[in-house]
Amino acid sequence: MKAIVFDLDGTLIDSAPDLHAAANRMLGDLGRPPLTLERVAGFVGNGVPALVARCLDATGGPADDFDSALARFRKHYARAPAQLTRPYAGVEPTLERLAASGVALGICTNKPPEFAVTILKELGLMRFVGALVGEGTVPQLKPDPAPLLHCLDRLGADETSALYVGDSEIDAETAFRAKVPFALFSGGYLRESVDAFEPVYVFDHFDDLSDYVLQGVGRR
Repeated sequence: MKAIVFDLDGTLIDSAPDLHAAANRMLGDLGRPPLTLERVAGFVGNGVPALVARCLDATGGPADDFDSALARFRKHYARAPAQLTRPYAGVEPTLERLAASGVALGICTNKPPEFAVTILKELGLMRFVGALVGEGTVPQLKPDPAPLLHCLDRLGADETSALYVGDSEIDAETAFRAKVPFALFSGGYLRESVDAFEPVYVFDHFDDLSDYVLQGVGRR
């Protein structure tokens, strides 16, 4: 295997607490009630504008000025994007092991790249990343296959020599449409079954992923 591309939120990192905090600060600015962490976590995956729109819909409906609400969220999130965010157990040693074995590693996320890079640097994970594709890198967002294919191209790989790892139906559909094998991390923010997209591997701890990739064990 030449390359592995990862989703970010809900796959490598549990970012819901910081997204939740920023969302509730935005809602407070607008005089709206706060949302629970679980509710906001369920809104993650389609990018920041979709997250903000879902938070607004859940607290009274669309804002009169959506762009202002979006700007407020971005401002609050930019102030502390990694205060409460943590990598999932086993992520750092798994990335270390894969990189040491010569596997090129990338990130394909719907998160704005400036937030993604800040968080990855703060958590000490950016050193493993050979390519990062986020909101605005290409015109499309996941589940369109273009971001994933662009990331693979930047890593010098293609759909025949790579694996995409994610936690959601959005990630599964992205891989399916790009014709890239998909591995599901079941410990993230999954809301719906991805069985229709035929993941090649399902795991709940990152140690298992490195074994699967490097040794071919634990397949299911």
